[in-house]
Amino acid sequence: MGILSWIVVGLIAGFLAGLVVKGGGYGIIGDIIVGVLGGLLGGWIASYFFHMGGAMTGINLQSILVAFGGAVILIIILRLIGGRRN
Repeated sequence: MGILSWIVVGLIAGFLAGLVVKGGGYGIIGDIIVGVLGGLLGGWIASYFFHMGGAMTGINLQSILVAFGGAVILIIILRLIGGRRN
């Protein structure tokens, strides 16, 4: 997946994860970073635990859902570590 696809999917996933997980967001750049890192985490989880090889294949619903799931997990971990309770 190209860098532009990662940014678009990351932005969508980070934004949606910020809405679902209670509290303040991380801003547009933070949401992109959380979304892209969440995509990596979600892709790893999808391939390792669910044997969904190549889960991140472009700008599509499956990629957004995988990145969203990873971003939600990442935000929860970050808030537990950082103590952010907004």
